[in-house]
Amino acid sequence: MSAPPYLGPSEHARVLTEYPVGDAFLARYTGMARGVLEDLQEQHFAEVLTAAWDTPFYRELWSAHGVRRGDVRGLGDLGLLPILDKNAVMADISAHPPFGSLAKRDSGPAAQVLQTTSGTTGSPQPVLWGAWGREVQNALLGRTYQWLGVGCGDVAHSIYGHGAVNGGHYIREALVRYTDALLLSAGTGNETSSQRQVALMSQFGVTVLVGFADYLRRLAWVASEAGLEPGRDIPVRLIVGHLPRGSRDKLEADWPGARAYDWYGVADTGVLAAEGPERNGQWLWEDANVVELIDPETHVPVSDGEPGNLVITSLGKSDVAPLIRFDTHDLSAVVTSRTALDLPFRRVAGLLGRSDQMVKLRGINVYPTALAALVKDIEGGTGEYYCRLEQRADGAEHLVVVVESAQALDSSGALADGLAGALTTSLGVKVGVELVGPGQTADVTGLLTRQKPLRLVDAR
Repeated sequence: MSAPPYLGPSEHARVLTEYPVGDAFLARYTGMARGVLEDLQEQHFAEVLTAAWDTPFYRELWSAHGVRRGDVRGLGDLGLLPILDKNAVMADISAHPPFGSLAKRDSGPAAQVLQTTSGTTGSPQPVLWGAWGREVQNALLGRTYQWLGVGCGDVAHSIYGHGAVNGGHYIREALVRYTDALLLSAGTGNETSSQRQVALMSQFGVTVLVGFADYLRRLAWVASEAGLEPGRDIPVRLIVGHLPRGSRDKLEADWPGARAYDWYGVADTGVLAAEGPERNGQWLWEDANVVELIDPETHVPVSDGEPGNLVITSLGKSDVAPLIRFDTHDLSAVVTSRTALDLPFRRVAGLLGRSDQMVKLRGINVYPTALAALVKDIEGGTGEYYCRLEQRADGAEHLVVVVESAQALDSSGALADGLAGALTTSLGVKVGVELVGPGQTADVTGLLTRQKPLRLVDAR
């Protein structure tokens, strides 16, 4: 593996030593005691902490909370530091445009890559990467792909976008540098039409799909409409992407013969967790991250098995824009079931929803992004949906779940009523259901153009 142009050979060798990939990954961590892993975390945290004190952002934030240099001596003192989130970062950028003071350094390396978040939860946030932090994340995603079987002889089709977001650039870097697969980087349906994508997939014999399950399912339908048989004319055997809860079975049914795996990450850090071959929870890459799960309202740590916000301290971003106690507002939970793999890392349940997109209806918390598992089996359904929050004449708030189904023209309304009843029972609060035909939610969700489809529309 040759070093990328922005990182010298010796530094690239150090990345692979500290964050191994392929056989070296399992050789290093299989059988490792948790205490040994924590010692490694402490070493990296010391570097990140020093880098953070060099930024005006952290100096001001921590000083305002009464924290002085030397107060935090290790990860055991992490609780002394305040939790921050995107709102704090965006406020800093507004005060110190265009990049904010998080990435300004009194000394040290300059940023090498400028990208932004997708803007799914608000205005896009600039994300700066230094050479070291960038390549650590590339290696970790390459580790994920290799572990799940992406390799020599594969043709990998990527539907991640190539705009200002991390998306397709990050996936390209990881696949090209850390697997022997041939990459076909098509991008979103807005960049390469769905019809053109399936033609290319058939022409080049695509065997691996990477991207979001929503659009990967759509490609299977488009292929069928074009007279191509998924699994035969497009011999996909492996899917490594982002699978909303309940979507795996549908995705594998749409792509017969393929086995689908889920992974999780955010724009600020890259990959954070991934399923292993046994698909029993997602393994946290804790050699590169310290992960806390906290109650969204009280910020108190939750017990294993209980849902909480994922709070990340990135141990790999020690050069530019350190990230310490960053609240993603993504909900997950620690998985406690037994596993045959003897690794020191914890596992999480994947993305369970977003606490900052929660809708509170008559005292009940509803997470729109978590409804995929509840609508997936509707008769004639495509799995696509969004939630519309309305306000009634009496001032009460009401949630309508708009769901795609080939049975949308059922004049009896029985299908919609049945789904509304099932959702009401599962959620513990009454919601409405509106059925629309296949493809009719795409303009609202942005399925063809966005990295992550929108699932909540505020129509109040």
